[in-house]
Amino acid sequence: MKLKQIVAYADDVVLLARSWKACKEIFHRLQNEATLVGLTINEDKTKHMQIKRMGIKDITHLKINNFAFENVENFSYLGSILNADNKMNMEIAERISKGNKAYYAKAKLIKSKFLKKNTKMTSPVVTYSSETCTLTVEDQNNLRIFERKILSKIFGPVSIDNMWRIRNNMEIDKLVEGADIVRSIKAQRIKWLGHVQRMDQTRPTRKLLDWKRMGIRPVGRPRQ
Repeated sequence: MKLKQIVAYADDVVLLARSWKACKEIFHRLQNEATLVGLTINEDKTKHMQIKRMGIKDITHLKINNFAFENVENFSYLGSILNADNKMNMEIAERISKGNKAYYAKAKLIKSKFLKKNTKMTSPVVTYSSETCTLTVEDQNNLRIFERKILSKIFGPVSIDNMWRIRNNMEIDKLVEGADIVRSIKAQRIKWLGHVQRMDQTRPTRKLLDWKRMGIRPVGRPRQ
């Protein structure tokens, strides 16, 4: 089956195909349509990535007509990191990195005593697009470590017998009444699932949810 698909959001366009031949065919179609409205394809900003479950990937550049598109192992699309191995650990690491940047950019506000504590969270930066995240135990631990670090900064140290110390996890958990970033992400996934189930049967996203795999499953445990 020659799957060919164009996924576009504003001027961010992704071409999906099962073969190089199909990829080139869909590229020519996009180029022709773009030319009709006076648009050109930026060669420097356009990359190509090959995703395979097993085997060696072709690391050469993709050449189409006068274009030579760089081969990459990962790239950012709509704020999320996509990689050739289709794993989430790189995306989680990037989310945590952006969360740290958001904290240090607003460190004075987060430590300010004039703002309410419930207005000092940076979790929306970290949980962006988490509705489609598949988390391993390591990913969950890294997210919780980040959250506890930020919460300890927000609530500040505690004084015991005139000695100041950082609050422990149990004390923070009591202050936030059991709120947890991993549980929040799982709740968002369930909310998204309900949204997809309410979609019309003709929507591509709903079709994907109801899709049944054909053929024989490859050897080995399925990747999470």
